[in-house]
Amino acid sequence: MMIRNMKQRIDNTTCQLGKLAEEVRQCRACAKFLPHGVRPVIQVSANAQVLIAGQAPGRKVHASGMPFDDASGDRLRDWMGIDRQQFYNPDQVAILPMGFCFPGSGERGDLPPRPECAPLWRSKLLALMPNTKLTLVIGTHATKYYFPSHKASLTALVRQVGSHPAGQMVLPHPSPRNNIWLKKNPWFQAKVLPELKRRVKAALQA
Repeated sequence: MMIRNMKQRIDNTTCQLGKLAEEVRQCRACAKFLPHGVRPVIQVSANAQVLIAGQAPGRKVHASGMPFDDASGDRLRDWMGIDRQQFYNPDQVAILPMGFCFPGSGERGDLPPRPECAPLWRSKLLALMPNTKLTLVIGTHATKYYFPSHKASLTALVRQVGSHPAGQMVLPHPSPRNNIWLKKNPWFQAKVLPELKRRVKAALQA
């Protein structure tokens, strides 16, 4: 009876999450601000073990509809020590950026995620993903959301890997635009990436 009830709860959660994800894909809350149109890109499952909290889809992801389907994704998968099959398995990895649609481009790269998205959808989706063991907080915009009162720079937060809340790691964005940052901060590859790979492996095996 207990096993049956547990399975029923899991099935109910999965059903609720599926309905909510469909609502997200139909969302038009900030359509008038999106120069390339509306195309929410997320990856969710009630069984996901690792959550990637990124920034917003870029132009290539907007075109393909697959999160991190670009050079940033190649680098992120290498950092995590997993392949594309694992990365795109929603029962292992969930991907919820701060903004679900491509915000367009500015003079210095992509525009910030639309501010409407996270408060509208994020807590509702996360409430239906109870099995997440590790959250990767990627980039400045995600860091501001998860650490709103923290005054340290992104670099300082990445370096403080041992002092983050349990189940969280802060990472720089894996974009090629950050190549200079990576060269200036060799400790990231030497100290943070091995710990990242260890935590990802542990979460996926839990």
